[in-house]
Amino acid sequence: MVLGAAESGVGAAILAATKGMKVFVSDAGPIKDSAKIELDRYAIDFEEHGHTLERIMIADQIVKSPGIPESAHIIKTLRSAGVSIVSEIEFAKPYSKGKTICITGSNGKTTTTLWIYHILKKAGFDVGLAGNVGFSYAKQVALEDHAWYVLELSSFQLDDMHDFKADIAVLTNISPDHLDRYEYKMENYVASKFRILHHMTSSDFFIYNADDPQINQWMDSNKVDVSLAPFSASRSQDFGGYLTNEQLIINIKTTTTMSIHELALKGKHNAQNALAAGIAARLLDIRTDLVRESLMDFENVEHRLEFVAKVNGIEFINDSKATNINAAWYALESMQNPTVWIVGGVDKGNDYSELEALVKAKVKAIVCLGLDNAKIKEAFAGFVEQIIETNSADDAVLAAYQLASKDETVLLSPACASFDLFKNYEDRGNQFKQAVRRL
Repeated sequence: MVLGAAESGVGAAILAATKGMKVFVSDAGPIKDSAKIELDRYAIDFEEHGHTLERIMIADQIVKSPGIPESAHIIKTLRSAGVSIVSEIEFAKPYSKGKTICITGSNGKTTTTLWIYHILKKAGFDVGLAGNVGFSYAKQVALEDHAWYVLELSSFQLDDMHDFKADIAVLTNISPDHLDRYEYKMENYVASKFRILHHMTSSDFFIYNADDPQINQWMDSNKVDVSLAPFSASRSQDFGGYLTNEQLIINIKTTTTMSIHELALKGKHNAQNALAAGIAARLLDIRTDLVRESLMDFENVEHRLEFVAKVNGIEFINDSKATNINAAWYALESMQNPTVWIVGGVDKGNDYSELEALVKAKVKAIVCLGLDNAKIKEAFAGFVEQIIETNSADDAVLAAYQLASKDETVLLSPACASFDLFKNYEDRGNQFKQAVRRL
């Protein structure tokens, strides 16, 4: 039984079908036509717009989409009945011969994942990209298994992974995010992230942010049997990577050095992402010159500090993927010009006080883009003169354009989830870009 017919669900269903299993896919909402075509191709039965509980309850195993919350009635029912529920990643791993590099974190995991994948592809590895990015891991295992996989893993995916073991794990950072899914307890969220280390041994490697207080606190209180390769923006590392005097240093077997100004992506947070990616590459013995070249020619993911256009001297930046406070912090920190900040959506337990200093220093006005903006207005009313409320991308872009002046920046970095007004953060980012181009 597969719950959810998005990318991961359809992939899991295809893998199950190719292994001779009887498969049924159930989705509470509509199933895309493209997904139906794929399911029909493999003679997989499915339902949409609701779940048939009687049929689901007799399943030997449930593969759950990470987007389905624990609060969903169907999940509560299955949990109480003791039915086995796993993620697509957990389900697929036993059928793959490939090794895995797994990346998680509150911020930077997509960039780091894509950067590692870029380096491995450039080095000639037989590598797949999956998890939160790329194509379904299960589908790749079913149709064209790879020697290596680079997997971006969310906390929701990790929650339903029990026997899975990574060969290399990367933890970029931990900051408050998705707390609404973790009883608003930070310790629950931290524990979820550290599930990435389950079953790893001393022959495996853990690449982690040695500057992150949440990571350090957990590491101080828990013993791990895994080889450590930390990275830091402030402290040298004998085995790992660090920044010093605007130089990026990777100490793995040999020393790789390059200026941070040579990196494809700018900003301190991207230098940390580059360190993590470079460490992973060197652990696989990829040549230092190729690592340096790959760190220089990488192109970032859409919706992450993406330049959209300059209109009458006003720069528009799409950072729709910034769905939490820490991601918005990085975006604001990187702004060089006075900024009109578009923020808002579904709050996930945000503490906006962390942004006060940056808002005071860099933000001239705020445009709220969400159905409920009370918390944002309360947090920043004393730091900016103008706070405008909008409930569409077109209205937000127009308001920001009118508030900004030549040589200033309009930044969409919402710090919130998108599903009050948009399908997802991609839809929000695309509508923003379309609105900018209509100015």
